[in-house]
This record gives sequence, C-alpha cells and structure tokens, in this order.
Amino acid sequence: MAPSTDSRDDCVSVYSCSSSHFDDADVDKVATPFEEAINEDEFEDKLMAAMDSTFLKAAKSRVSALESIRAAFSSRYVADFITERRCSISEILERCIKKGKGEEQGSAALLAALVCISLGPSEETDALFADLESQMITVLMDKSVSTTVRSRFALALGLCSFIAGVEVENVTHIMDCLHSLFSCSYHKGNGVPPNFGPEATALHSAALQSWALLLTVQTSSRVVSLADKHLHNLIQLLDSNDVELRIAAGETIAVMCEICREFRQDLFEDSLLFDKLRLLATDSQKFRAKKDRRKQRSSFRDVLKYIEDEETSSMSVRFGREKMFIDTWCRRVQYDAFCQVLGSGMNLHLSQNFLLREIFDLGPPLPIDIPVQKVRKSERKMENTATSKARARSRGKLRDKRADVLS
Repeated sequence: MAPSTDSRDDCVSVYSCSSSHFDDADVDKVATPFEEAINEDEFEDKLMAAMDSTFLKAAKSRVSALESIRAAFSSRYVADFITERRCSISEILERCIKKGKGEEQGSAALLAALVCISLGPSEETDALFADLESQMITVLMDKSVSTTVRSRFALALGLCSFIAGVEVENVTHIMDCLHSLFSCSYHKGNGVPPNFGPEATALHSAALQSWALLLTVQTSSRVVSLADKHLHNLIQLLDSNDVELRIAAGETIAVMCEICREFRQDLFEDSLLFDKLRLLATDSQKFRAKKDRRKQRSSFRDVLKYIEDEETSSMSVRFGREKMFIDTWCRRVQYDAFCQVLGSGMNLHLSQNFLLREIFDLGPPLPIDIPVQKVRKSERKMENTATSKARARSRGKLRDKRADVLS
C-alpha cells in the first residue's frame, strides 16, 4: 500500500522557531521596542527603562513592560546583564507573581523561565527559583486563576525546575502538582473520557508536557516506578477529545518507554496500547479537523514505530552555520519545551547559550568573526530562473499527450 501524502519522512528538517503547543506563549507575538536599538548601550538603556515600567500603577503598562523584557531576553543572550541585576529582576518577578493578577502573572512566569534559561545552572538560578517556587505552585493550583495563566505557570515551573538545582523532594512535589492537573482528564468510573473545554484541556496538556520534561532528568528506577503506577492511566488520555492532549500523552509514553526499556520492557507490551496507537496513527474520522488528523497521524506514526520496532525518527534543526539532530524522545521533549518559551529566539540561543549547547551536545559557541559566504542576488536570480524553466519543461512534457507516443 502506498504511503499517505502527509506522512513524515524518517529525517525531517525543521526550523528551531517552529510552532509550539503553547501558541499564547510565542515570543513572536510580543511587540518589542528593542528592535531599533543598534548598540549595546542603547539596548541596555531601553531594557532598564522597561524594568522601571514594571513599577507603574496601570496593570496594562506593567504587562507591556514584562512582555518587552521577555522579548529582549529571547532576542539576545544577556546572561551577564541578568547576573549583574539578579536581585532587581528577582524582586520584579516576585512582586508581579505575588501581587499581580491574570496576564501580569502569566507574563512574569514566562519571564522567570527565560531568566533561568539565560543564566543556566548556577547559584543565581537556584536562588531565583527558590524565591519564586512556592508562589508559582500556589498560582498553578489556584482554581480561581484563569486556566490560560495556569498553563503558563505549568510550562514555567517545568522549565525552571528542569534547569535549577532543585532538591529531589521539591521536584517530586512539583511533578505531583502537575499530575493532579492532567489526571483530571483520566477516565471516570464509567470508562468514558471527561469532556472539558479547550482552555481546560490546554492546561492539562501543558501540565503533562512539563511532567514529561521532568521525567527526562529522573533516575531510571524512578521512571520505572512512575510508569508502573501511571502508564495505564496515561493510555486513557489517548482517548481525549483534544488533539494536543492526545499527542502529549503519546510522547510521554514514548519518553517512558525510552528510559525504561532496559529495565521493564514488559510494561509497554500491552495490546490495548498498541491498538490505540495504531488507531491514532491511521485515524481518518471526518469529525476531526483535517489539520488535527494530519498532525496526529504524523506524531503517532513516530510513537508507534518506536514502541513496536525501537526506531526513532530523526529531526534535523538548522541554525546559522550549524545543524543538529534530535534522535531521541527525551531530547525532542526538551527541545519542544525550550521552543515554547524562546519562540523565534531559539536559533540565537542555540548558537550562543551555553545551557542549550550543553543539553544538545553542541560544544562551545562558534566564533562569530568567521565570514559567511553569501550568494549574489543576480546569481541567485539566474539560478532560480534556470530551475523554473527546467521545471516548466518537465511538467509540460508530462502534460503533453504526445509524450505517450514519444516514450
């Protein structure tokens, strides 16, 4: 049988600013006043002005200032700037999370994650997260806070605790909090998945993705224990009405399988799991949106291929003069989590950020003074014209009925 036209190749080339599961957290949507800043002094002056604006009385002005700082930290690697002003930044984040409301809290949570990404594992990161951790958990679990804001806190908490040197007990507590959120989408007593609105399922999906991210840094014995305890319920999430939650559940199961395979492969030999994965990998039910069906089939073909045959689809990422391959499920989950916060700044941080380069085994940053050979515009135009003519001739010959006679 011929493969479907929307199937994913074994090696897919992508950009590092690809769309994430959290569209509301995309940095591309943030208007920034820093684009016109030419030199470093001007950039820092504008950044300091934005930090001062977080003390304004108007909540809308504070949110705008937080979003501007977030865009600045994403578009440039400013670890030294943050280190020199860690106390001031920590004060801003703590005040906005504790005393702010709604969107202000959500923006501050994502900014906290960006600060941790910029600083990387360090005493400053540990101190910053220690000041924010309990309040972030409080907001995450507060049902009176909007689910959109809580989704941002789920993402931020996962990344901050992934980076910071958090005690094992604290990580366990954070994972338990995240689990208590997405477990609401488990089947009820009648075996039917609950029907939540899109905002609630987005929160459950965010919590599950952060939970999976933290799985990637747990010991194998700990993951085996969690798989033994939760795998059956995670399989239930494959029946969710929300495509993002289904995909998040499938990827979490793949991460578990990857870590546990050497110790407890029998955990993933459940016929029910294989049946559900095969169904989702070939799903053509018309009541689902065409885009959702395509996205779901692509994801679950990869999951099924790995769990059945231990084959991992490799994904290549180009940035600047470099290229990296993501060929494990743990790395894929980590890469997606950073993309959700950094947005279009992912390329720059992959090039310069020591944390990301260490996580993805990229080595030290390349020197920036190596000239890049550019193709002249005229040469590019001539090449495109020649390619276009060749393509037109080829297609015209195939369309011409006389081709049958000549062949």
